[in-house]
Amino acid sequence: MKYAAVTIALLIALLTAHTQAADYHWQREADQSIALMQGDQIIWQFHYASGQTKPYFHPVALPGGPTLTERSPADHPWHYALWFSWKYINKVNYWEEDRKTGLPDGRTSWSNVHVDTRADHSATITMDLSYQTPDAPPVAIEHRTIAVSAPRADGVYHLNWTSKFTAKQDALLDRTPRHGPEGKVWGGYAGLSVRFNNAMAERECATAAGPVQFDGVRAWPHAMAADYSGRIAGILVGIAALDHPDNPRSPTPWYLIRSDTMSYMNAALLADDALPLKAGQSMTLNYRVIVHPERLTAEQLRAACSDWLQ
Repeated sequence: MKYAAVTIALLIALLTAHTQAADYHWQREADQSIALMQGDQIIWQFHYASGQTKPYFHPVALPGGPTLTERSPADHPWHYALWFSWKYINKVNYWEEDRKTGLPDGRTSWSNVHVDTRADHSATITMDLSYQTPDAPPVAIEHRTIAVSAPRADGVYHLNWTSKFTAKQDALLDRTPRHGPEGKVWGGYAGLSVRFNNAMAERECATAAGPVQFDGVRAWPHAMAADYSGRIAGILVGIAALDHPDNPRSPTPWYLIRSDTMSYMNAALLADDALPLKAGQSMTLNYRVIVHPERLTAEQLRAACSDWLQ
């Protein structure tokens, strides 16, 4: 036990020393991506090239540590590491992509992308998004703002994610029901998601209410915050997400998967029911995503929520 404590302390010390020793710098590809670098390591990278089906973050890593995210794995190539996607809008699928064409039936497009990078290594990304079927007017639009903090000395950083959706016509935001044919459990997801590195081991999840108990490989705890953590390349790391109390249906049900092939977390506000928006109606979602070493306890998640909301 003492040896484990010393090893963890040493890893944190090495991570902190590496963070303090190397300079951060920005790497841009015009109209395609923005990345925060530390030496040759990508700490985080946001992709927004027009040829993509979704904008997304990958890799998401800790300074001097491993990459936490997985992009387009073979089992679900439409899983884009850290990303947002509706499942169905008016029964049209915006989530899955045709494996031959690489395109979903419902199209997500974006414009007016502005990336403000600062000398303290924080950044703000704003963009306008549109949801529609090909050659049809938008069913909904979104204005998205993502404010990414500078990494702290211990490597921790966060993303404040705000999305304002406005229905251009009556819109039903929906998902695959949680219980499918023959009682199979498989649905409930839509919205802000993280697909974790396939190499993650020793996985555990906690919410602001306590440790998560899985029903087989899945769990849907309702809570103001959730943390998903595990060991990658021998280092214990995690990503937590906080649900703003003003969000619809807060505290959100978190859709968590811990299977042999997948580590996944989703702020699943549609898990229990679809959500209708009337033409002209707006809805705002606010989340904070925290990238961190170690695991976060329920007490730490509650403190993180208090810090965010003060």
